[in-house]
Order: sequence, then structure tokens, then C-alpha cells
Amino acid sequence: MSPRSASVNEELRRRSRERLLHATVELVGERGYEATTLGDIADRAGTARGLISYYFPGKRHLLQSAVHRLMHLTLEAALEREPRTEDGRERLARAVDAILGLARDRPRLMRTHMAGILQAEGFVRCSEQQRLAELLRETVVRYGSPDPDTDYPLLRALLMGAVVAVLLPGAPMPMARLRAELFQRYGLDWELGVPPDGRPPGGTFPSPRQ
Repeated sequence: MSPRSASVNEELRRRSRERLLHATVELVGERGYEATTLGDIADRAGTARGLISYYFPGKRHLLQSAVHRLMHLTLEAALEREPRTEDGRERLARAVDAILGLARDRPRLMRTHMAGILQAEGFVRCSEQQRLAELLRETVVRYGSPDPDTDYPLLRALLMGAVVAVLLPGAPMPMARLRAELFQRYGLDWELGVPPDGRPPGGTFPSPRQ
């Protein structure tokens, strides 16, 4: 049997890495960070334990990469769902709703992720994070930002702050209120994206578009 080509080996490595990332999201979401071991992740992914160390320097790095991948895929699906649109305001609304939706649908996972960022390890830069950043920056460009290099980090910070506020133990903020604040800041109509049922908090819509 002839040896596998370099392209085949690369594809196999890519698939193994993605299985590890997917398994991490599943297990941390089910059990929490401390109760999930690297051995558990390797078993769920169907890969050798040593592959984790090959791809990732540590458990926290693995988790951040896994969540950034999930955020990227979720955001990409929201932006490209039917009916597809090039309208910058609709795309920004979908982006806000996609990230807030992760806080709603995967609270344990997202709370763990945000806690890790705020701890000593800080913000991990990885290929998954870079893809997420590119997609968010492109959304800001489509929205019509005259200075995306400034406006993209601001949008990222606002979204991170909203996720923390939704998940704050003991004092969570209502998601609809946070959505209304973000939509008002960017001049987005409430009906854009995937609005929750009913009118926005306070019974008024965000300010008209400028």
C-alpha cells in the first residue's frame, strides 16, 4: 500500500482537531470545566490522548478554541441563513442575536468561557478566534462603518459585555433589554434579526436609523 499523500494527512489532522473541539464543547456544556478531563475529551472525540497536547498547549486553550469555533460557526450560519441578504443592518442584527443566543442556549459553556478569559490565562489567540474576528469585522464593514479597525473591537467588547450580563450569577440582565440597548446603539429596527416575541422593553422601538 502506498503511503498517504501530504494532503490526505493534513485532512486527517484537520478532522481530528475538529473532533476534539466539538467534543470539548459537548462535554464542558454537559459536565462543566472542572469535571471534564482531557482523557474524557479524547475518548468522546475517538482520538488518542496525546493528540490534544500536539494541537493545544493546555486545557484552557483547548476550551477557548472550541468555543471560538462554535461562535464562528453559529455566526456564519446566522449570517448566511435564508433569506440571504447583503443588507448591513440586517447582518449586524443577526450577529447580535447569534451571540446572545449562545448565552441563552449554552449558559454553562459560555459562562465557563467568559470566566476563563477573565482569569490569568487571558484571551487566547488561535485560528478559530481569528476566523470569528474576521467574520465580525466583515459584518461591521457591511454595516457601513467608516473605521472598522476601531468599530470592530468595540462591537466585540459590547457583545462580550452583554454575554457576561446575561450570565451573571445572581443578577442576570434580561436578554431582551440588552438586545434593545445594542439595537438602539446601532440604530437597528427591533424587527431585524431574530426578535423575541412582543415589543421591546419599555414598549418603544429603538431610535430611528440616522
